[in-house]
This record gives sequence, structure tokens and C-alpha cells, in this order.
Amino acid sequence: MKMRLLIYFCLATTVVMAQDDITICHTSATDKFAVMASGKEFKAAHLSPRSYTHESQAGGRMMKFKTPDGGEANAYLIEAKTKSANWIFVFQEWWGLNDNIKRQAEELYHAVGNVNVLALDMYDGKLATDAQTASQYMGEFRQERGDAIVKGALAYAGANARVGTVGWCFGGGQSLQATLTAGKQGAACVMYYGMPEENIERLKTLNTDVLNIWPTQDQWINKQVMDKFEANMKAAGKKLTIKSYEADHAFANPSNPRYNQQAAADAFQNTVAFFKERLK
Repeated sequence: MKMRLLIYFCLATTVVMAQDDITICHTSATDKFAVMASGKEFKAAHLSPRSYTHESQAGGRMMKFKTPDGGEANAYLIEAKTKSANWIFVFQEWWGLNDNIKRQAEELYHAVGNVNVLALDMYDGKLATDAQTASQYMGEFRQERGDAIVKGALAYAGANARVGTVGWCFGGGQSLQATLTAGKQGAACVMYYGMPEENIERLKTLNTDVLNIWPTQDQWINKQVMDKFEANMKAAGKKLTIKSYEADHAFANPSNPRYNQQAAADAFQNTVAFFKERLK
């Protein structure tokens, strides 16, 4: 609890003093997003997702794989029709690996073509259907466990795998973290309204450029966050492409009552083109 309070103080101080480019505390991207997600306004803005049951048309199935911390992880796997070293790792919103994420994974599978798609369960089986529970699960998440899940997924995909990543909200930040973890195996990274990594030295290790899908009405992943991310990527010598939309946070989630179909469709096409170019 003390750590969360310290992080909150750091964030508040950073926001207040941002115009002077002064940062008193350094916290991880995951911790920063967790603090945001614990706020009343953030929770109030996240309406419960519409009920949806996914029935795979591509042979998608739940499976398990070993993780280097001695445990196991869950994932939703759709294998390429013909053997391929190209993979897309899909990262959930703060709700967990629900049927909506499985649907998104399958849509990417069909659109990109001949690619293995693995949607990772970053909550180890927990699912939320309301904002209070989602906030709790996100607060309980530890990046060390997330990194272990990604490392296990990389081992499952194989040493020759070329990996693209994509995620939304909580998963947007995890998409970037996973690409950093993937090292030279990282081939493409797409973030939808996720918290960026701020450590320039870490960003220097990226093996690919990044496509960032940004809704301009987002109160949390806002222009200040985007401007800093853009500056940090430039300082790291990495390419960042920002696609902005007149939409709000979580606009691309079809189960979101505030889903913006037109913006989501365009963002999806940009995502598919980005992957196709880099996962040839």
C-alpha cells in the first residue's frame, strides 16, 4: 500500500511539474497504469463489456505452456495453415483474456494471413466483467510475471520465430514490454492506447519500430504522454508512427458500449498493413 501511495505521489508530482520537464520519481509503465486504473474516473469511464461468446472458425483453442519462473501460462492459439515462423502475440485489455480478445485475435489471423496468433492470458485465468474487479486484477498484476509469460511464449514459438505484438489499454503497454523482452525476435509492435515505456536506454534495445494507435479524447493516455513517448523514441533512435483518431479510450473494443466502429475499422486496417509489411 505504501508503494502504491508513493507511486501516486510521484505521478501527481510529475504531472504538476511536467511543464518544467522535472521528474522527481521514476516508476515503471505498468505501475503508472495501475495507479491510473485505480482511480474513480478511470473505472467510471470503463463500462462493463457487452456479453459475447466466441466460436472459433479457424481452429482456435486454449492451451498451456511452461514459463521460466517454474509455472505455466494459458493462451489462446490459432496456428498458421502452413508452417510459419511468423507470430503475433495478442495482449488483453484490463478485463482479462475474454472472448472479445479471442475474436480480435481471430480477426487478425484472417486479415494478416499465414501467421500463428497467440493471445496470452496475463491474469492467469482471472476474468473481470466490471471495472472494480478489473482494477483489482490489474493492481495485482506484476510485470515480473508478465515477462515470464512472454518468455515462455517465445520459447514455445521457437528460436526462429519472428514476433509481432499488439494490445489494447493494459495490453497496449504490455505489447511494448513484450517487444522489449523479445529482443532480436521482435518484428513489429502495435499499441492501442497503452502506457509507453519511458526508459530511453530500454527503448534503445527495440528491434523494430512502433505503431501507436491514439484516441485524442483519451484523458489518461493523453497528448502529454504521447509527446513524451515521441521524444523518448526519437532520443532512442527508434521510429514511432502515431495514428490519431477523434475517439475516446477503448474505442476499438467491439464489446464496449462506446465502440467507435469507423475509427476502429481504420485503426485495424493500419494495424494489418503494419504487420503485413514486417511479417513477410
